[in-house]
Amino acid sequence: MTLLVTGASGHLGRLVVEALLDGGTPAADVVATARTPESISDLADRGVQVRRADYTDPASLDAAFVGVDRLLLVSGSEVGQRVAQHANVIDAAKRAGVGFVAYTSITRADTSDLALAAEHRATEELLAASGLPHALLRNSWYLENYTGQLSTVLEHGAVLGAAGDGRVSAATRADYAAAAAAVLAGGDHDGAVYELGGDHAFTLDEYAGAVARVTGREVAYRDLSVEEYTAALVAAGLPEGYAAVLADSDRGLSEGAMFTDSGDLSRLAGRPTTAVEDALRAALVAVP
Repeated sequence: MTLLVTGASGHLGRLVVEALLDGGTPAADVVATARTPESISDLADRGVQVRRADYTDPASLDAAFVGVDRLLLVSGSEVGQRVAQHANVIDAAKRAGVGFVAYTSITRADTSDLALAAEHRATEELLAASGLPHALLRNSWYLENYTGQLSTVLEHGAVLGAAGDGRVSAATRADYAAAAAAVLAGGDHDGAVYELGGDHAFTLDEYAGAVARVTGREVAYRDLSVEEYTAALVAAGLPEGYAAVLADSDRGLSEGAMFTDSGDLSRLAGRPTTAVEDALRAALVAVP
């Protein structure tokens, strides 16, 4: 059985390939794709089939999907272009006779009012219309969205946000990758909708407290309005449109948009999800 992971040069896709290999899937049965295959040449050295696949180039997708039984569609990173790109992938999978597609979506994409959810909802609808057997992997937030900002948080002694006391079920990319690999590797997942999130949800105030405990530094959460948070992100150098999307996501967090207590993630991964404190300790290694 040949398993294909798209976006294998990205953080999540790469980790899914690693999880498949660690779980005993023969390297020769794994296809890893990227727009620039050279970026994952080390996987080829390990026996993985490395192929070029560009979401905007249907011919590359047709070539990449030859002989593939099961496919993981890792959602694209280009917000605003993802529906058309994902449609290309789904159409190519159908032409190739792929037997199963798993898609990395977002928490309750079918009902969420988050700006980020719209393209995921549209992709889920495309999958349903395609007739392809498929499963939806609705990921909550990545812990790395927070721990990746650790040096800035420590510099200013503050976690900024607009999430109020909303709880987020964040988990590490490795946690989500383990679940995706389990679904891709086999089993009856056709029609499944998995709401994936960490075992222990937290507020951003609780996250700030965890940072303080782990680092021994004074860190507090500063809750801003959506407008103030957008302005702060723009001042930090983010494009205004992207800043607005992130601030809207925090607005959603305040209303529970990224919270799930389904337990699906740890069940699929076969282990508890990573604790916030452990993720912070790992992130500290990269902090000057």
